[in-house]
Amino acid sequence: MLSNSIPRLHSSAIPQLPGMVLTPNFAVQYQRFSRAFELLREAIAARAFPGCSLAVLYQGQLIASAGLGRFTYEADSPEVDAATVFDLASLTKIVATTTMAMILYQRGVLDLDLAVQSAVPEFAARELNDPRRAEVTIRSLLAHTSGLPAYVPLFESAGTRDELLFAACRTPLQAAPGERADYSDIGFIILGEALARLGDDALDSFCLREIFGPAGMVNTCFRPPRQMRPSIPPTEDDRKFRHRIVQGKVHDENAHVMHGVAGHAGLFSNAPDLVRFAHALLSSHLLRPETVAVFAQPQPVLSGQGRALGFDLPSLPSQSGRCFSRHSIGHLGFTGTSLWIDLERDLAIILLSNRTWPNRTSQAIKQFRPAVHDAICEALGLTPG
Repeated sequence: MLSNSIPRLHSSAIPQLPGMVLTPNFAVQYQRFSRAFELLREAIAARAFPGCSLAVLYQGQLIASAGLGRFTYEADSPEVDAATVFDLASLTKIVATTTMAMILYQRGVLDLDLAVQSAVPEFAARELNDPRRAEVTIRSLLAHTSGLPAYVPLFESAGTRDELLFAACRTPLQAAPGERADYSDIGFIILGEALARLGDDALDSFCLREIFGPAGMVNTCFRPPRQMRPSIPPTEDDRKFRHRIVQGKVHDENAHVMHGVAGHAGLFSNAPDLVRFAHALLSSHLLRPETVAVFAQPQPVLSGQGRALGFDLPSLPSQSGRCFSRHSIGHLGFTGTSLWIDLERDLAIILLSNRTWPNRTSQAIKQFRPAVHDAICEALGLTPG
């Protein structure tokens, strides 16, 4: 049984950010975005996820902020509200790792075309006998064009953080660098370590000091403290690896072995904090516009779906829906999370859920998520970009 003693933060209590205006009456959101909320209720009924949190930031105004459903499908499970904290999964890649790369780049510490072996020598050790590894750059890790595979269950043989990082650095390339785009968790595990070495600081402590603190993201962290865990929806009843319900600890098994701090996964946050993050990017509160422009630029690739640096881009079909402009960036998280930011229209939509509960088999969110985005954009009068 999950705890019902969950701390609550009403949406109207979300602290205001510089240049961001809170809509005084959130009750009007249910009329304005009635179709979007109807779709979310249908998604819960269809067991796409047991609960979710939605937030919409538009032209400096937080115009929607609400939670729907429960932590699990049981009737006595705690309700999800606007401030419920979720396991972000791969949103870690943009909110933490890519943003750390952007800050280091902005400070002149990071050369995007630096060979990864210069920061992580063990990545291209001579005994690996693959000269192509010397051509893998920080840029190629960010753009997912390094040639590394999408996923390898390193946790099956690695028992410690050092062992898993060593195994990641020894993972064979499946293609020549720059040949094709293959979304790679392995690449971001290595990227997180490279940035930590270049920045002379661990990923979690750097992000807390340089990103979450300045942006006012008070509920965002790696490795949530024990007292916070019952207030986080569970992600899975894991019968294979951990043999327990995963709640308040990272869902991703490779990140679990890395003690919950990794470049590809491990971050926990809520919709209000991700509104703050989106606003920080849109308002130049955290990064210069020219820095964001460099990382939002589509990267060339010979085959596969191209990406920006760290960020995903809208495509057809896309989980962002049909209405985001081509000047948009975003990402998805395996646990059922997403963040899309339209740089041209000053729009951000955050949708957080635990679609992996009680197991990871359901893919129903793929049907509902783009439809929710489209319903929100249509309510705002935004047409396909």
